[in-house]
Amino acid sequence: MSSDLTLQISDKVRVMGERAQAALGEPFTRIDAIAEANTQKVLAAFQKHRVSEAYFAGTTGYGYDDLGRDRLDAIYADLFGAEDALVRIGFVNGTHAIASALFGALHAGDTLVSAIGAPYDTLLGVIGVADKGPGSLKDYGVNYKQVELTPDNKPDVNGIIEAVRDSSVKAVLVQRSKGYSTRASLSVTEIGMLCRVIKETNPDAAVIVDNCYGEFVETREPTEVGADLVVGSLIKNPGGGLAPTGGYLAGRHDLVEAAAMRLTVPGIGRECGSTLGNNRLLYQGLFLAPHTVAQALKTAVFAAKIMEMLGYEAEPASDAVRHDIIQMIHFGEPEALKRFCRGIQMGAPVDSYVTPEPWDMPGYDCQVIMAAGAFIQGASIELSADAPMREPYTAYLQGGLTYESGKAGVLLAVETLLKQS
Repeated sequence: MSSDLTLQISDKVRVMGERAQAALGEPFTRIDAIAEANTQKVLAAFQKHRVSEAYFAGTTGYGYDDLGRDRLDAIYADLFGAEDALVRIGFVNGTHAIASALFGALHAGDTLVSAIGAPYDTLLGVIGVADKGPGSLKDYGVNYKQVELTPDNKPDVNGIIEAVRDSSVKAVLVQRSKGYSTRASLSVTEIGMLCRVIKETNPDAAVIVDNCYGEFVETREPTEVGADLVVGSLIKNPGGGLAPTGGYLAGRHDLVEAAAMRLTVPGIGRECGSTLGNNRLLYQGLFLAPHTVAQALKTAVFAAKIMEMLGYEAEPASDAVRHDIIQMIHFGEPEALKRFCRGIQMGAPVDSYVTPEPWDMPGYDCQVIMAAGAFIQGASIELSADAPMREPYTAYLQGGLTYESGKAGVLLAVETLLKQS
């Protein structure tokens, strides 16, 4: 008995895809080399800490004496070249982890500086720039400054130096990824330069890097070039597509400890927090993360190439060196953007039959369309595309657990785009 299990992709689009892939030998080779180096680092860390089956047994209740949880902290610290780390499923998302870091590092009367313009939309309520409810940093007496980008969308180094001269500045937030802006994501080298000038100007200011979407894209992390703390989500890069929830911090011991007190309560900190049988997934996800990130990067590069062939502007360009997994595609008008996102949804293994529509999403100042048929809800390491419904109508594509499935999803998006254009 035969079955017709074939994706509805026309010969025209399949041929276009093969042409795009044939042109990507150099960037794919570069991505594979980084994945190999990072895989060896992860394997060496697992071996150093003598990972065993016993680490996978989770805890319940208070979570005291969770050997696997505490050893995973030590592994993350080594991988990020840091003094300490905190890896917990109690973080509900990356924003929660970043907020815990900021609340731990800052006190009433202190000033937070955002060095790369406005941070990601969901952090505006945390800071108090937007009124999203009680309990913001502003409500607790923390001041805020923002250094805008230069006219060519680069970090304003002189502006940053001037902003951090103020002795009340105790933390500087650097967002590695572009978020919903149209600037280029920062390289680890660029972050290292910013860390150096900040420290030279104000040694008391902690540099906190929102590392979301950037882990394992390069062979170094921001804590290896001067950042005091990096923060991220486990349902993005470092979870490898297996972590069911959670976030991490890595960096200076005092900052990690302070964030732990904000995640739970003072006096408890990191000592509590049961893992409920999830340790195996966190370890296995981390082990797979360098490879999974490479699959997402190849998907992004492929998407950039085929969209360039169709005449759309893609950032980064298909031949560019990458610093995170996000691919911007500028559509310039809303209908093409919506068709593309609907095609990406059709390429998902989960909820492929769902039609994404723009909607009012908590934490955002405009409607957002999201294509996200994922095994883990909201997991950005799985193939997804989302976009704020505002000019310049840019789709932010990320993820792809395997290149083969990511490529298929992109081809379905192209098919949907061309059918109705």
